[in-house]
Amino acid sequence: MLRISRLTDYGTVVLAHLANDQDSVASAADVASATGLGLPTVSKIFKTLGKAGLVTSTRGAQGGYRLARKPTDISAADVIDALEGPVSITDCSASDRHCNLASHCNVGSAWQRINIAIRRALADISLLDLQRSNSRIPTFTFAGMPITTGKKAP
Repeated sequence: MLRISRLTDYGTVVLAHLANDQDSVASAADVASATGLGLPTVSKIFKTLGKAGLVTSTRGAQGGYRLARKPTDISAADVIDALEGPVSITDCSASDRHCNLASHCNVGSAWQRINIAIRRALADISLLDLQRSNSRIPTFTFAGMPITTGKKAP
């Protein structure tokens, strides 16, 4: 199963909280309190997001964190890259490609195309899109069975 880490999920929650009021700064303690996440977790997320250029920080008594870009300019791919590294669903779709079967494999390029499609889909979803709780959730089929990811689509 492909799944993002809990830290990345929490990172999205933190960024969405900052997106709610882009004109002010929020301390790690304020964000932890507002989101229900632990302060050490929020601090760790802010440090990583800062290194990735997704948030900026201001020191001092009135300091805190804010988004480095508009929510429409931060993609799900940006968040995943920052907190997990680039999306790579197989060894051969990774940028450093260390697969021992590469010379005999006839499916590697297909996995690379799939990886690119996933990456494009993640890049097309902005932080603003992630914030929308009323967005339509699509259904799809897997082995002929309809699958939903939560709420029913209208």
